Amino acid sequence: MKSEKIILGIDPGTTIMGYGLIKVVDKKMEFLQLNELQLQKYDDHYVKLKIIFERTIELIETYHPDEIAIEAPFFGKNVQSMLKLGRAQGVAMAAGLSRQIPITEYLPKKIKMAITGNGSASKEQVAKMLQSLLKLKSLPKNLDSTDGLAAAVCHFYNSGRVEVGKSYTGWAAFVKQNPGKIK
Repeated sequence: MKSEKIILGIDPGTTIMGYGLIKVVDKKMEFLQLNELQLQKYDDHYVKLKIIFERTIELIETYHPDEIAIEAPFFGKNVQSMLKLGRAQGVAMAAGLSRQIPITEYLPKKIKMAITGNGSASKEQVAKMLQSLLKLKSLPKNLDSTDGLAAAVCHFYNSGRVEVGKSYTGWAAFVKQNPGKIK
């Protein structure tokens, strides 16, 4: 029996929200879609949040993703920008949660590391690696969409590696509960 799932990756933003979708069939990735939501033409931050929510719902209703991977906002010096990004991320997450879709958040460095092997890779390096991995004919002008796709691919690479429901009090407890896994 074939196992199949769709992963929606989102790079939240209040100027551009990038997103990408992959289908996983029997542990193999297939490219579905990548695009971006242009928000710079809207002056009202609350209107932008409404549009992010509505577009995320539209993506869910069109592609029926089984899981959502979202890039976590990174800490910057501008608190207002961080707050706006956090709101954009929260609205996208709320859209997924309203449809009972599990959401996993990844730090930008973790996504870059999963795709390129380098947590400090540039957007261009990530995009080129995705182009090679997924056999994309061309790359978009803005790389926000490839950042969204990268979140989905990162999630694919990390699926099944996290054991949910276990907690450890330290290294000794981990080793004791996982005999044979430590080499």
